[in-house]
Amino acid sequence: MNRIRMQWIIPVALIVISILPLMAFFRAGLPLGHDAQDHVVRIANFYSALSEGIIVPRWAGNLNWGYGHPVLMFLYPLSSYTASLFHFIGFSFVDATKAVFILAYIASLLSMYLWMSTVWGKRAGVIGALLYGFAPYRFVDMYVRMAIGEHMAFVFPPLIMYFFYKLSLPKNKDPGTKNYIGIGLSFSFAAFILSHNAIVIMFLPVFALYGIYLFFTEAKKSLSFILYLLSFIMLGFGLSAFFWVPAFFEGKYTLREIVTAGEAMYRFVPWTWFIYSPWNYGGTATLTKSLGIPQWIGITSAIILMWKTRDKKLRWFLSGSCLLLVASLFIMTPSSEIIWKNITLLQNFQFPWRFLSVSVFFCAVLGGIGVAFGIQDGKFKIRTKNILFVACCICIVLITIPMWHPKDYLIHDESFYSGIYSGTTDTGESSPIWTTRFMEHTAPNPMEVISGEALIESKKRMSTFHEYHVTAKTRAELLENTLFFPGWQIRVDGIRAGIQYQDPNHRGLMTFWIDEGEHTVQVKYADTKLRTSANYISIGSIILLGLIGIGTLLWIKRR
Repeated sequence: MNRIRMQWIIPVALIVISILPLMAFFRAGLPLGHDAQDHVVRIANFYSALSEGIIVPRWAGNLNWGYGHPVLMFLYPLSSYTASLFHFIGFSFVDATKAVFILAYIASLLSMYLWMSTVWGKRAGVIGALLYGFAPYRFVDMYVRMAIGEHMAFVFPPLIMYFFYKLSLPKNKDPGTKNYIGIGLSFSFAAFILSHNAIVIMFLPVFALYGIYLFFTEAKKSLSFILYLLSFIMLGFGLSAFFWVPAFFEGKYTLREIVTAGEAMYRFVPWTWFIYSPWNYGGTATLTKSLGIPQWIGITSAIILMWKTRDKKLRWFLSGSCLLLVASLFIMTPSSEIIWKNITLLQNFQFPWRFLSVSVFFCAVLGGIGVAFGIQDGKFKIRTKNILFVACCICIVLITIPMWHPKDYLIHDESFYSGIYSGTTDTGESSPIWTTRFMEHTAPNPMEVISGEALIESKKRMSTFHEYHVTAKTRAELLENTLFFPGWQIRVDGIRAGIQYQDPNHRGLMTFWIDEGEHTVQVKYADTKLRTSANYISIGSIILLGLIGIGTLLWIKRR
């Protein structure tokens, strides 16, 4: 019993420590961050769609001055699902958003501790977790940018690495154990994709190299390890297919390629900024890119350990981690410009300094191992080692105190977030290609007559379904004041109407003709064949993982 209690002491201590920089979230109002207000509004639109029975919200009906917007199709949904759950149980939209930040931050420290303590011991786990959570860029994401998706994504790389490691161990060769570890890997990988799809792309080479490392070290070149790994990763892709398949393949219908093209060329980071750049609440060009003083000390300790250790596995791991850290820094500097020009996929990231997510990860890993092993292997008494360990932990935490709060707070009524909103995204990259990036005013009516004579009565209006009763005295051309995006359909008395959405006088809006007489007009946003197929892939993956779990449980009981 005492042993079980001891195992919980460190996680509980980490939770308590992680609450310290989160106290600013317990104040009234929304922290004033670059994306703060937009995120809350998108979450409100997401929740509205969920409350209408739409399990996978893809359309934000109140955005863009009420003309609607497909941003939810491209916006990482895990944070919105989580915030919607908090709102459902009684939180306001602002408090639900803040709750996601709090939960994700604490979970990220615990996931790093879980992986590092399992592989390199508790001291390495604690220091690694603190370096991971108390890095300057983490507070940039929380209190400067309020980048909720990127912030949530920090939870999952260590968790995925943990399942990689557990799957590679010979002692876990039992099929039942491997299956359960694999299921955990699939859900973690899917959650990572649903947290921030761009950050996943950055980490894919990291996961691949870690898998190769484990194949030659822990797994003893076992092909079954590779097969299990690939199988459950593919199931992770399958689980999240409902999001990433449409987001990837239907991005061609947006301004993404036009808006982001070449922008990264002006966002490179000087090498010196990684060593020191002042903390501030400025725009993306001026916000700090510093890795942190404790992080640099940890990197130095890891390099010293790399040269001193006789453990070949540890040396290989530290060497690889150092190279990947350098690569993550290099790709953010002007020296990498030729790479960005030739690999157009990178330009979709917009800001090279997004790779700080990878840098923060490796700073934590290298620092955790370097500092912990340096203390452990030093010629100190046990008491002195403990004092040094505690001192290191305190320094990592306290040095970031000036970063533990936002610049200011926004105070709005709940209706501000749930009502008609002028914004979409910061740059409008998700706007349909056949319209302007941003609308400029609200429409006088949901539907208008632009030719002929007709009376329009709005009968029902939901985020993805509008119904009207139209009395046309003559053949008339009508304007539905909703942006067109693949999936929108208009039916007149149950029959599909031909939609025009490139009228130069009404760019991107839907126009159609109606004959003389009384009619019921229904405007509905439905899934395309691609989205439906992606939904079925996700459902199939869930069923398959469920069958694996149930089958494994029955097999274990019969043994």
